[in-house]
Amino acid sequence: MEKFIEKTGRTTDDAIAAALAELHLEREDVTVEVLQLPKTGFLGFGAAPAVVRVGYQVPDEPAPAPVKAPKAVQSEEKPAPAEKPQKTEKPQKAEKPQKTEKPQKAEKPVKTEQPAPAPVDEEEEFAHIRAFLTGLLEHMNVKAQIQIARRDNGGIGVNLVGDNMGAIIGRRGETLDAIQHLTNYAVNKGNDKHMHISVDAEGYRSKREESLAHSAEKMAEKVLKYKRSMAFEPMNSYERHVIHTALQNYEGVTTSSTGVEPNRRVVVSYVKPETPKSNKPQSREWA
Repeated sequence: MEKFIEKTGRTTDDAIAAALAELHLEREDVTVEVLQLPKTGFLGFGAAPAVVRVGYQVPDEPAPAPVKAPKAVQSEEKPAPAEKPQKTEKPQKAEKPQKTEKPQKAEKPVKTEQPAPAPVDEEEEFAHIRAFLTGLLEHMNVKAQIQIARRDNGGIGVNLVGDNMGAIIGRRGETLDAIQHLTNYAVNKGNDKHMHISVDAEGYRSKREESLAHSAEKMAEKVLKYKRSMAFEPMNSYERHVIHTALQNYEGVTTSSTGVEPNRRVVVSYVKPETPKSNKPQSREWA
């Protein structure tokens, strides 16, 4: 079941971050719809915060209680014929209902709670994803092996392996992001249960994350050296998230996002250290 919450913030990133902090989820685990862009107004009038709607999945738990109801009905129906033999020997024939303890055999249906349907559904999901990507790659004239596996966070990971993966990845992963977006839209369209599908090619995303984290540390070192703010080149929301995460605990700097898509970028700012005030009373004592 998919639920939604709405959050406001000075920027859309601030609103999304507030929603993620409340839900304790990662950016890739939710869907984001921008309801209102922030407005600065004129001289403070007409200003309005950014408003976003964040969707997230809540698993449904089936209730097995109705399964036990038919068993109780059967045990109540069987004592009925026991009323006829009450004319002869009530105690002896009253023992016959004890034979109704045979419902213990009914425990065998409990074994029918087989996990078989789950793999079947998983295979169907994988088949749908595979069929869509196969058709898409044929239109792109690209041959690749499609590897699909369940991820630890409950999503599905897809890795494309083959030659000419550069055409699949595109400039800074833009083509790969588009393929991932189309796959999620096609597979989840018309389904009550939403699943997040991450599409990668030759491990590009993990390599890109390492490269971005390394670049973030280099930028932080420059900011500390020159004691002034510096900005990265424009990035998509996924890459900006990697930069923010890499520097969230880096002492002496702070990060923020500025600009409007598709030219939104991360700014790394210098934070002045707090100077101790304990020296002032000492100078007065010497005076």
